[in-house]
Amino acid sequence: MVTLAWVLVILLFVVGMAGAVYPVLPGVLAIYGAFFLYGWLISFEPFGWWFWTIQTLIVVIIIVADYAVSALGVKKFGGSRAAVIGSTIGLIIGPFVIPAFGLILGPFIGAVLGELIIGTNWKLAIKSGIGSVLGFFASSVVKIALQLVMIILFFIWIF
Repeated sequence: MVTLAWVLVILLFVVGMAGAVYPVLPGVLAIYGAFFLYGWLISFEPFGWWFWTIQTLIVVIIIVADYAVSALGVKKFGGSRAAVIGSTIGLIIGPFVIPAFGLILGPFIGAVLGELIIGTNWKLAIKSGIGSVLGFFASSVVKIALQLVMIILFFIWIF
């Protein structure tokens, strides 16, 4: 049973790390769920109040930063709310429509279309699209780093 628990915990860690880049996967919630799974299948004993407080705080920071950093990338390059919304939609559907390059082209095309729909000139629309891609990359780096901290803290706590 312990081996199965570890396999499932590691699987959730892998899904969580993949979710830092691929928005359809649960990301940070998979990692957070792995802690509960470990507790239910092995033991909650190693985890105290500090562990749950720190981990929950990191989860909240990741969720807030994910949207804020992406939106900041668009805004920094002159994009509007329409570009932020378009970029988010493109990030979600891009990988399905353009499997190999959808993670990059989806937010770019979404931001550009968002700007063009509200009547922005094409130069600013393209600039907003570039900002959305840079924001996505910055957001991914932040998520990966913080999720690695979560996993490392988990191992420190249990060993």
